[in-house]
Amino acid sequence: MHRRHALAAFANGFGLVGLAGLLAEARAADAPRGITPPDPADPLAPRPPMYPAKAKRVIFLFMSGGPSHVDLFDPKPKLAEFAGKPLPFDQPKLVRTRTVNCLPSPWKFAKHGQSGADISELFPHLAKRADDLCVLRGMWADNINHNGACLQMNTGEQAFSRPSLGSWLLYGLGSENRSLPGFVVVSPSQPAQGAPLWSNSFLPAAYQGTLVANLAKPVENLPVAGATAAQRRQLDALRRLNQLHQAGREEDTALAARIASYELAFRMQAEAPEAFGVDAEPKATKDLYGVGDGPTDIFGRQCLMARRLVERGVRVVQAYHTQTAKRSSCQLWDQHGGLKSELPANCLATDKPIAGLLTDLKARGLLDDTLVIWGGEFGRTPTAEGTDGREHHPFGFTMWLAGSGVRGGITHGATDEFGWHAVDGKVHVHDLHATVLHLMGIDHERLTYRHAGRDYRLTDVHGRVVNEVLA
Repeated sequence: MHRRHALAAFANGFGLVGLAGLLAEARAADAPRGITPPDPADPLAPRPPMYPAKAKRVIFLFMSGGPSHVDLFDPKPKLAEFAGKPLPFDQPKLVRTRTVNCLPSPWKFAKHGQSGADISELFPHLAKRADDLCVLRGMWADNINHNGACLQMNTGEQAFSRPSLGSWLLYGLGSENRSLPGFVVVSPSQPAQGAPLWSNSFLPAAYQGTLVANLAKPVENLPVAGATAAQRRQLDALRRLNQLHQAGREEDTALAARIASYELAFRMQAEAPEAFGVDAEPKATKDLYGVGDGPTDIFGRQCLMARRLVERGVRVVQAYHTQTAKRSSCQLWDQHGGLKSELPANCLATDKPIAGLLTDLKARGLLDDTLVIWGGEFGRTPTAEGTDGREHHPFGFTMWLAGSGVRGGITHGATDEFGWHAVDGKVHVHDLHATVLHLMGIDHERLTYRHAGRDYRLTDVHGRVVNEVLA
């Protein structure tokens, strides 16, 4: 028996003085912490932030596999000096293989924008947006394997099921658009870790991410004619039956979410086809993202879809780069070999779409209240794996932020002269999450949920807001 039910029965049976207070405490202990509690009957209703927010929505561009920081955003001349030679220091015991010989980047870097940001020649379009970027060179994580590192970057936890960043944001703030999902994941081929990366875990089921895998038909089974009066009557009857079944099962969030999902699906019939309709965009806009051009078409569609969704009030959109026109893989940026051919292909597929997204958001005024995040689960070693590859590297790597609330045109943090360790302006994954929540108007220490007798949060017992990058 749930503890509050047990207390109620005890109080009714014996009428002991003071149990009413204990019952109130038990109920309070089961309530959400630090936020306006969601309405169980309407869990996606918009709720106010804890304090004035700088960002209203998030687009997370996830480069699955781990992009190489020393080839893209963190030039290291020292690697050329030590080319083919061992690192002059011991590697941590966590390394997977002994990749000791330095491998200088095959690509040139140049400084761009008024900020003079260092960006590789592999990103010529993104380089034009240099002054929008807040580059985090001092990122670090705890796990050297894809599964654990992807879980940590997406959920804050390396091994166990925990709610994703998007689920926490939707739980804390609700959705601005009641006719679309509040958290959408756009991924043509699923990452190896799959649904746990956008799972609600122990949060109520309504906060699960909605996967869009088919870019040609993003939402299956929506009638072309839209909602009808007959459908409305059927849905009302079904809801009454479900509510009868739900009576006495108030804590079954999956059942409550199923009831809510029928209502959302009914409303989506009118709005979803237009919201996901990338092909309805003008040719100039599609050209900006590279839609229709072989190498950039897939990720261009993902980025353009992300813009259309946040423009219509979707709280969180994640676009996973897991597929190109020539290769379908869940970890495209995992260059253990083929670095000189595969990394340029990945950059070609994403450079124009990402730059187009930033340009489009800014032109529409959406960058003023949208936070864009770019990165993978970790970086790659400055040393060689074989003759043309790099190993996994969580000790120091690069991500970037752009948009609402962050200082554009800055580079924060640094790795050592070889690009191995984050040594200055270090930002752990927990710190990144704390900062994202802060920008959305949420205190990461107060956004908690009671489960299995303890209060959980996205950042666990860690994390600090990186005030140095805030506008």
